[in-house]
Amino acid sequence: MEFQSLPQFYLLLSLSILFLSSFQAQAKIKVNYCDKKANYAVKVSGVDILPNPVVSGEPATFKISATSNKAIYGGEVVIGVSYVGIPVRTERIDLCQEVSCPVHNGNFLLSHTQTLPAITPPGPYSLKMTLKNDQDEVLTCIKFNFRIVLGSVSDM
Repeated sequence: MEFQSLPQFYLLLSLSILFLSSFQAQAKIKVNYCDKKANYAVKVSGVDILPNPVVSGEPATFKISATSNKAIYGGEVVIGVSYVGIPVRTERIDLCQEVSCPVHNGNFLLSHTQTLPAITPPGPYSLKMTLKNDQDEVLTCIKFNFRIVLGSVSDM
């Protein structure tokens, strides 16, 4: 009997691996530059959102992996969020609050954590992030989509 259940085990294992790998593929964030023709000084190599999808009423962390071809001594991160195409929030953050300044040329990680109100509507959102240096020059500009789901309403 143990030998008969062995093929079922391998089938279950294979299906589990297939399910997990398809889930990870969906979790990747597709990033687009605001201006596809621009030669930005900062190149973004990836965006991670934890948790993904974002849960209303709970902290969410956006981690942006990037590379700069020159040192950055200060600046500003401008974040614009839209819900089903309608702008709902704009935030301006001192770059040196999000990363250790100066940012030397090479790889760096820009990380921002925010807790959304528990009443934040679930659904599709888009985020536009513009990174400017201390001379107000645009170093990069990216856009990506993410989802928000309802958190626990027992905390309200």
